[in-house]
Amino acid sequence: MPRFRATLIIGFSFLAVITLGAVLLCLPVSSSTGTFTNFLDAYFTSNSATCVTGLTCLDTGPHFSLFGKIVIMALIQIGGLGYMTFSTFFMVFFRRKMFISEKLMMQETLNVYSAKDVINVLKKIFSIVFIIEGIGAAILFFRWIPEFGIKKAAFYGIFHSISAFCNAGFTLPANFANLTAYRGDLIINLTITSLIILGGLGFLVITDIIQNKRFSLHSKIVVWTTIFLILFGTGLIFAIEFNHNSTLGLLNNSEKVLASYFQSVTTRTAGFNTIPLEKMRHASKLLMMGLMFIGASPGGTGGGIKTTTFVLICATIWATLHESKNTILFERKIPAETVRKAFAVFFLSISLVAGAIFFLNAIEPFSLMEIAFETFSAFGTVGLSLGITPFLSSWGKVIIISVMFIGRVGTLSFLMGLSTENRKPNLKYPKEGVSI
Repeated sequence: MPRFRATLIIGFSFLAVITLGAVLLCLPVSSSTGTFTNFLDAYFTSNSATCVTGLTCLDTGPHFSLFGKIVIMALIQIGGLGYMTFSTFFMVFFRRKMFISEKLMMQETLNVYSAKDVINVLKKIFSIVFIIEGIGAAILFFRWIPEFGIKKAAFYGIFHSISAFCNAGFTLPANFANLTAYRGDLIINLTITSLIILGGLGFLVITDIIQNKRFSLHSKIVVWTTIFLILFGTGLIFAIEFNHNSTLGLLNNSEKVLASYFQSVTTRTAGFNTIPLEKMRHASKLLMMGLMFIGASPGGTGGGIKTTTFVLICATIWATLHESKNTILFERKIPAETVRKAFAVFFLSISLVAGAIFFLNAIEPFSLMEIAFETFSAFGTVGLSLGITPFLSSWGKVIIISVMFIGRVGTLSFLMGLSTENRKPNLKYPKEGVSI
């Protein structure tokens, strides 16, 4: 099997799920009014749910019926875990033997080192996911019973637990205004942020934390980078917005800290917010764009270039400044091929985002800040918005759909899938320097 084939099939599997979801969401049974939904808007919603982004051009709660909401919830769960993960799970469940090609595809999807580990990792993933989402749903259910009653509280608990763990950022009731109605609620804030963090860490890291006393290098990088970025974002948002009356200024100190922490966590590809983003200062928006671009970690439910890519680039720059030939992290030498791939991911990703911003700026009437924020949010599969998504033109929606899709599949994986393998003979070439 050619090397690129696995990434190509994974990409097509996402497209198939998105298209099926769009067909279901445009049907009258999916809308609260019993009428057909515009196919582009349905496709946008399906793409956003499957790519666990959360950007919407329709108000999810009021527009969609119970059936439509269940479809969206299913798309979020499938998108968060990956279509190939689900299909392989059912192969194992019905005891169908997996071919080596299918194991290789799952190895690519799950970021595991050996095809032999695929089945064991899958079992662990589903156990971890349903336990964590179940606990989150139960906490939210008991918190919302007094407010919504048992039936609604149960559905809202399950929906928002899945949405948070899968880093999707979809919410239901219109009066939530995302989650601004709960900016001072400790239970809601800590439950949602904990689900987001666990989903963004990645299944391999969670398994490593549970089973091993000594972390792998990958887990060390992911955990410490996640902690640093959350604290860094919390501190800066708190400092920038502290006296800004439209955001944190009128809150008490504990609410300010909680809102800053919540917003820092959700920029890690989750898409919930407890303060009005459009009223935040430009410095905060720029910070959030940077955090959204970095995103979650490999093997998790989020997007972005990933925490490991960010750390490898920083470590390589540090090594270059200190005239070291090797990239060292936690007293381990990183292979040159891995470093090269990290820089490729960064360059391709920033090029994609810059290109999308350029074309959106050419065809849309919104400010550069609004367009840039929406594009970074789409690429990082975050879902935070300054409110312009529902008002994008048809071509603007197509561009955002494309950015969300590539952001979820991965820029490098996407281009590798489109490229044709062309093996060159193992020749040696003369070495010559170039001025930098």
